[in-house]
Amino acid sequence: MAGNIFLALGSNKRDRLKYIAGAVTMINRSVNCKVVKASSIYETSPYGKTDQPGFLNCAIQIESDLAPADLLAFVKKVEFDLGRKNIGEKWGPREIDVDIIFYNDVIYRGDMMNIPHPESLKRDFVMVPILELAPEFVHPLLNIRMDEIDLSGIEKHIIRKLDSKIII
Repeated sequence: MAGNIFLALGSNKRDRLKYIAGAVTMINRSVNCKVVKASSIYETSPYGKTDQPGFLNCAIQIESDLAPADLLAFVKKVEFDLGRKNIGEKWGPREIDVDIIFYNDVIYRGDMMNIPHPESLKRDFVMVPILELAPEFVHPLLNIRMDEIDLSGIEKHIIRKLDSKIII
């Protein structure tokens, strides 16, 4: 199984922590995925569409034997099974959002997804949790370690780090 796969999770509807925990549990119980580590949970202001409730965000590192396209189909099924209704509304409110940020050192460009996630370097709520999990991970496009990436100019959305953590 490949083990340097990083997913970003976010929720801003109803019981946000329940949705994130549910997604982590579903991913970990899959026969094709195992959660290796989970970051802290961060409360964040909305990105893109700002007239909506705040988010809870985190990242998880997983091992999986699924190819990138199959992993995307799987995480979209997890979102659907947890009740995500608004798949088409970009940056809108959501019960759960699961994005593939990195898949080992793969660089993939396609109609349904791009890896590394093209917006990740603009989002502190993605980069900070992944940096927490794997500071030594080498960004496939930049060819530098996560802890060497300059995040000083990144737009700030993290309000606070919560005391609670997802139990794996």
